[in-house]
Amino acid sequence: MIDLAVSNLLSPMVLFFVLGLSASLARSDLSIPEAIAKGMALYLMMAIGFKGGAGVAVHGIDSRLVYSLLAGLILSASIPIIAFCILSRATELSRVDAAAVAAHYGSISIVTFLAAMQALDSAGLRYESYMVAVAAAMEAPAIIVALWLARNGGKQPGPGTIHEVALNGSIVVLVGSFAIGGISGADGLKSIASFIVDPFKGVLCLFLLDMGVIAGRGLRDGRRTLSRAVVAFGIYMPLIGAALGMVAARIVGLSPGGTALMMTLCASASYIAVPAALRLALPEAKPSIYLPLSLGVTFPFNMTIGVPLYLFVASMFR
Repeated sequence: MIDLAVSNLLSPMVLFFVLGLSASLARSDLSIPEAIAKGMALYLMMAIGFKGGAGVAVHGIDSRLVYSLLAGLILSASIPIIAFCILSRATELSRVDAAAVAAHYGSISIVTFLAAMQALDSAGLRYESYMVAVAAAMEAPAIIVALWLARNGGKQPGPGTIHEVALNGSIVVLVGSFAIGGISGADGLKSIASFIVDPFKGVLCLFLLDMGVIAGRGLRDGRRTLSRAVVAFGIYMPLIGAALGMVAARIVGLSPGGTALMMTLCASASYIAVPAALRLALPEAKPSIYLPLSLGVTFPFNMTIGVPLYLFVASMFR
C-alpha cells in the first residue's frame, strides 16, 4: 500500500493538482480561462467514453456487464439515502442541504475515476473497459433520489429536472462518445489514437492543475461555512461508499482492477453534473456547503489517500 501511495503521490497528475492547490492557498493569481477548462473537460469525457465504447466492442456484451450496470444504478440510488441519514444525525444541516450533499456522494467524479484508471495502468492491474458505462449510469439516480429526500416543501423531481439531468453536457458527451466508440470499435480507435490516446495524460495534468486551483478556493471559502462534523463526513463517507462498492464488485465478479474502479466510483463525489442539476431543481440548497465539501475535502482526499487505498484493497483479490 505504501508503494502504491508513493507512486500515486509522485505521479504527474497528483503533483499538478498539488501545484494548483498550493498556488490557490497561497493566493497566487494562477488561473486557467473557463472556456479552456470546459474544453479540456469535454475532451476528457470524449476520450474516456470513446475508449470505453471501443473496449466493449472488442469485449462484447455479456451478463457481467449487465450486472455491473445494475449494481451501479442500485448503489447510486442507495448511497444518497445512507449519506442523508448520516448527515441528519451527525450534523446540523437542514433537510435540503443534507439532501443536496447526499446527491453529490451518490453521483460520481469522472476525474477521480480517470485518476484511478491511470493508477491502475501504472500498477499493471487490468480492468473491465465497460466500467465507463457504469460511471455514466451512476450520474442521474443520485440526483433524483436526493430531490425525493428534499421534498419537504412538495419538492419532487419533475420532467424538467429529469430532462436537465439526462441532457447534462458531461453525460451527453460521455454516453455519446461511448456509443460512437462501440460502433466504430478498435479500428475507429486506431484511426484517431493520435488525438484520443497520445495527448490524454498531458491534458489530464493541465485539467488537474485547474482542479487544484478551484479546490484551494473551496477550502478557503469553506472555512466560513463548513463545521467540523461536515468536514469529517467528507472524509469518512468516501470510505463507506468504497466499502459498498467493493461488496458489489465481489458479488458481480469484477476483476481486481474493476473492483478498484467500482470502489472509486462509489467513493467519489460529483462536482460537475450534480451542482448543475441542483441549481435548477433545488436552488434553496447552499452551494457554499456542497461545493467546498465535494471539491475541497473529498476530492483531495481521494486523489492523495483514497485511490491508493482502493487499489491496495482491490489488489488483495487477485
